[in-house]
Amino acid sequence: MILRSIAVILIAAAALTPLCGAAEAPLRWGADSEGGAPYIFKDPADPRSNIGFEVDLIAALEKELNRKIEFVQYSYGELTLGLERGDFDFAMNGLEVTPDRERQLRLSRPYYVYRLQLAARADDDRFSTLEQLKAIGGRAGTLDNTAASRLLTQLGIATNLYDGQAEPYQDLELGRVDAVLMDLPIAEYYARPNLKLKFVGEPFGAGAYAIAFRKDQEQLARDFDAAIVRLAASGDLERIYRKWRIWNEDQEQLSGDVQTANILADSSQGLTPDKYLPLLMDGAVMTVFISCASMALAVAIGLMVALSRLYGVWPLRAAAIGYVEFFRGIPVLLLLYMLYYGLPSLLANWGVVWRPENVFVGVLAFGLNYAAYEAEIYRAGISSIPHGQWEAAASLGMTRFTTFRRIILPQTWRVVLPPMTNDFVALFKDTSIVSVIAVVELTKQYQILAKSSLKYMEIGLATAALYLLLSVPLGYLSRWMEHRMAKG
Repeated sequence: MILRSIAVILIAAAALTPLCGAAEAPLRWGADSEGGAPYIFKDPADPRSNIGFEVDLIAALEKELNRKIEFVQYSYGELTLGLERGDFDFAMNGLEVTPDRERQLRLSRPYYVYRLQLAARADDDRFSTLEQLKAIGGRAGTLDNTAASRLLTQLGIATNLYDGQAEPYQDLELGRVDAVLMDLPIAEYYARPNLKLKFVGEPFGAGAYAIAFRKDQEQLARDFDAAIVRLAASGDLERIYRKWRIWNEDQEQLSGDVQTANILADSSQGLTPDKYLPLLMDGAVMTVFISCASMALAVAIGLMVALSRLYGVWPLRAAAIGYVEFFRGIPVLLLLYMLYYGLPSLLANWGVVWRPENVFVGVLAFGLNYAAYEAEIYRAGISSIPHGQWEAAASLGMTRFTTFRRIILPQTWRVVLPPMTNDFVALFKDTSIVSVIAVVELTKQYQILAKSSLKYMEIGLATAALYLLLSVPLGYLSRWMEHRMAKG
């Protein structure tokens, strides 16, 4: 009887399965809500919700397609890789139509026509075009892997590349860059309302945003193409864009054939090793400089902190303990943002102008952070030396300073050298974080070259080889020094 009941249940479940599966699964939309205004960003009134013109467009597409669409948070720079991995069904996040993307992906018909807009400080009248900016040796800021960044590179203009949209305009306001070149929707949101900034010249170089699909998603892409046409014809696109104050006469093309100006060369062609290896070498030089300078600063500060904790009066000991706990307890990324963006803005409120260079801030942040770890290494190393050696030196008439310099420190050096070397190798790899403040070191240079050429594996192997060439010898040097000191 029990077996008969189980059989009936299984047959019923098998019969209902096709009916349950008749409802199509929700589509997954990949985008980055981190600082993505006016495309997609967090609602200030409710940070758990996303707003933006692309969020409204998705809602309209849901109705047209009669299919639910779910948001998937994904880093902007990795959207293409995530789409190809199948982490989501389509990507829509202000993705510009470029020859590279058209070759790699199935792009929908355009849903927005953009232009590039140059911005400068309100009191800066030195230039009105990109050519004049180049002539005065000016530096521009823009987003990484965009039409604007490629155009600046083609023109040979010094460029700071950012991962977020707000940071370039903040650096422009602080005088770290002379101009910012961005898509017009971004400029309208960040630059126009800022009284300290101004638009320079008219928008130029029309391009288009499209939704990205994998090459094997032809039918899904066609469905979206048809939905975009219907939204343009019904006036829903205009309604959404007017709500976000990004409607202009260029958008009237959307119901027909969109015409854009191809101001960019196809960057995936002709990027051979003789062209990208010198750029990777430049990034490697920057990585080595930041690593060495930061470690030197960390060693100097760490030794002072360790001595203060071991031999200082109680206020110094308390300060040393506080230093170690504070800098070991916060991530370097947070420290970089605080020093580079937060501190200058705070000082500006008090009338103090401080505009540190991004490389200086990178060295300072890593030096302060790693000094906390070095201090603990030195404290443990010094404490490992038997106290009797202090007493023996005192019996010979040596001062405490001379005893430390001639007897304690040389022995401590042998103890702390291996962990110091490990920290230096870790610091060497951690320097990739400084890209968030527009420093182009080795990893950032790889990202720039790989994203623009799509040669992720080829350039990645070259980058890995450079890291190994720079880091492996450190291990051999450390062991050689240990062996030499052991003999001495």
